[in-house]
Amino acid sequence: MLSKKSLDFLEKLLMTSGPSGFEEPVAACFGNYTARFADDVRTDVTGNTIAALNPDAPLKVMLAGHYDEIGFQVTHISDEGLLHFRNVGGIDKLTVPGAEVEVLTEKHGSVPGVVGKKPIHLLTPKERDQAIELKNMWIDIGAEDKKSAEKIVTVGDPVAFKRNFSLLGKHRVLSKGLDDKIGAFVVAEVLRTLSTKKLNAAVFAVGTVQEELGLRGATTSAFGIAPDVGIAVDVGFATDVPDIDKKTLGEAKLGGGPMLERNADNNPSLGRLMRKTAAKHKIKIQEQAGFRASGGTDTARMQLTRGGVATALVSIPNRYMHSQVEICDLRDVEDAVKLISETVAAIKPETSFIPGQ
Repeated sequence: MLSKKSLDFLEKLLMTSGPSGFEEPVAACFGNYTARFADDVRTDVTGNTIAALNPDAPLKVMLAGHYDEIGFQVTHISDEGLLHFRNVGGIDKLTVPGAEVEVLTEKHGSVPGVVGKKPIHLLTPKERDQAIELKNMWIDIGAEDKKSAEKIVTVGDPVAFKRNFSLLGKHRVLSKGLDDKIGAFVVAEVLRTLSTKKLNAAVFAVGTVQEELGLRGATTSAFGIAPDVGIAVDVGFATDVPDIDKKTLGEAKLGGGPMLERNADNNPSLGRLMRKTAAKHKIKIQEQAGFRASGGTDTARMQLTRGGVATALVSIPNRYMHSQVEICDLRDVEDAVKLISETVAAIKPETSFIPGQ
């Protein structure tokens, strides 16, 4: 079971909003926690937070979990004091109308609002059967007119879904920020676990930024660290809900263990080591071919940095991805921490990750 200190950190991380490009509060949360046990913590110019153990060792292992989230950005303030906005990252338009949000302002902190649209009574029959475009929605912060809204909000301010955190039953957690603060949590917990062990490698736990806008933080942090091994932790699609095509996505259930992928982004030698480690320590895993043949997570960018990196993706099964009510299972989180910790501890300077050797 996760300790109370770890659960407190998880709640604080999930209750700290940071849409892509505006991750500073989340970076501070991640950095303050890892500073308790890391040898060194720094934030680079892109916004990635890098916490290191044994940083001068010649063999380098990078762990990546992105702590940015999907959200919005204010683009215009109307005469009525309503805020027009654009998406930041991949937004499911069907989940947006009526959503409670927070405009993250510099002068007035978090300003509550709600996403409005034309009432269903005033829609034509055709409009009722179509997803409403974001440009036809607005955010209402209760301002009476443009002048009063401009005293609080500025064009360009980021907007996040309202913060939430709930434990469901004994093992499951609900939050709008699980993609991918749960991954950032895992890499922080791996570093904490490894801080009590004798290491053969330098370990860099990185909270990466701007993943939702094209894996940008992983690109710069991996180039700067120049790791030999890179393990990304992200969320993956849980298929234990109705109407998911298991023939395409495979089987993945909450509580079944972290998902290990086999596709072009995953080094076969590292994959074999992780599976051997899982078997040795009786850690549950779920085998996956991956959502696509390549790309989509920080793994792909780490793999192609400089002269190439031996990479692996560990995914936490997630329901309702890119919505305000994502759900993961803490047992999968615990198993991911144990799997990655034991794998990194087993790496020796002479370990080869060249395929076929």
